[in-house]
Amino acid sequence: MMTRRSFLSHSCSLGIASATVTSTMLSLGMARTAAAQSAPGYRALVCVLLAGGNDSYNMLVPTDNDQYAEYRAIRADLALPQNELLALPGATSSGRAYGLHPGMPELQSLFANGDAAMLANVGTLLEAYDAQAVENGTARLPLGLFSHSDQINQWQTAVPNGRVAQGWGGRIADLMQDGNMQNGVSMNISLSGSNVFQSGDQAGEYSIEATGNGAPGLNAYGDGTEFGAFKKQIVDDLLAVQQQHILRREYSRRLRGAIDAQAVFVDAMDTSPTLNTEFSPGYFSQSMRQIARVIGARDALGATRQTFFVTVGGWDHHDDVLENQANMLPGISQGLQEFRNALVELGVFNEVTTFTTSDFGRTLTSNGKGSDHGWGGHHIVMGGSVNGAAIYGDYPILSESSPLDTGRGVYAPTTSVDEYFAELARWFGVPASDLDQVLPNVRNFYSPESNEAPLGFLSV
Repeated sequence: MMTRRSFLSHSCSLGIASATVTSTMLSLGMARTAAAQSAPGYRALVCVLLAGGNDSYNMLVPTDNDQYAEYRAIRADLALPQNELLALPGATSSGRAYGLHPGMPELQSLFANGDAAMLANVGTLLEAYDAQAVENGTARLPLGLFSHSDQINQWQTAVPNGRVAQGWGGRIADLMQDGNMQNGVSMNISLSGSNVFQSGDQAGEYSIEATGNGAPGLNAYGDGTEFGAFKKQIVDDLLAVQQQHILRREYSRRLRGAIDAQAVFVDAMDTSPTLNTEFSPGYFSQSMRQIARVIGARDALGATRQTFFVTVGGWDHHDDVLENQANMLPGISQGLQEFRNALVELGVFNEVTTFTTSDFGRTLTSNGKGSDHGWGGHHIVMGGSVNGAAIYGDYPILSESSPLDTGRGVYAPTTSVDEYFAELARWFGVPASDLDQVLPNVRNFYSPESNEAPLGFLSV
């Protein structure tokens, strides 16, 4: 069995020479595609990053007796009681049954009603997993496997063999932005500041907050007071000066653009319908409420395509897994249900797909206090276009002798992030001819020309 140390050493040695080449290839710029710009209707992708590495083997658990017995034997003190798991309706073709963490009854309801699905054992891969190749040390592995910074970057870039600054959401915006950007407000909206996922060669994110109208302006600038009017006049006069120095000129241009975009955004938010849906007071729920409000202002913003990004941190549970997840997973479950209700209220639930990402899964085995960095993990997809009430991908047969176990209960993914993201991108309106530009590694797992969906969890 390959050790974690040899696994790390091998994976870190791969791709370093190719990183510069990959970065150069991605930074050449991508041609705008008429087909992408003219895709009809409105659609939005909402990326929820569970930063730190969610222990998803305690979020989605096998409940049939044989597999639960294996789960309990491997997880030991981390195992959840079988009778507390929230049963999911239906079973796989092999007759297996599954349950959710007991703190996620809202997600159980979303799943049962067909509004959500689960994706099993997803992770970063350079090629299809080969247990023998991994054991022999000949497998091509993602760069920096088990590293927070590398793996969180790869989930956002879909480039598993290099460190690049452009995310796959940003590459989509490079293709579509011209048809979706009005008055300086990007089609990429972030509730968590700067991020790689929404960074493209040309496009970037527009950062907002979860409170108020989302986009705070310069303090007191044009706030209706005498001082505010004075400050506005002074700032406007300064920015109107034609600066000779290139850096001053660029700073003035960007500040002027930010001030103007903030005014446009706030005016647009004033048109968003008042929501009757009640949201919980937690950070995630309030972020989802703000996203719903922005979606409600889509016409005023002139947006036909939007991506949203929100980070919920604190999932690196090397200890107190049970206590931490009992405190944190209910907030995710509640926020998703509330967001669904708001989208239904707005009449756009079919046009919005929400999906989770994380650095990696975690070890099934316990370190005595919690779980450590792993590889494959399970994820949630929610939306009116989701073919819900199903589990997609292959949930591993849990066993201490599993060929997927690379050591210490680190299970290798059986579904690549490329397949996951290809399905989302196709639904969003990315043409097959542009999928290679958005997901450079996709052909190792899926042919963009195929008439078949990569995984089948979305109705395109």
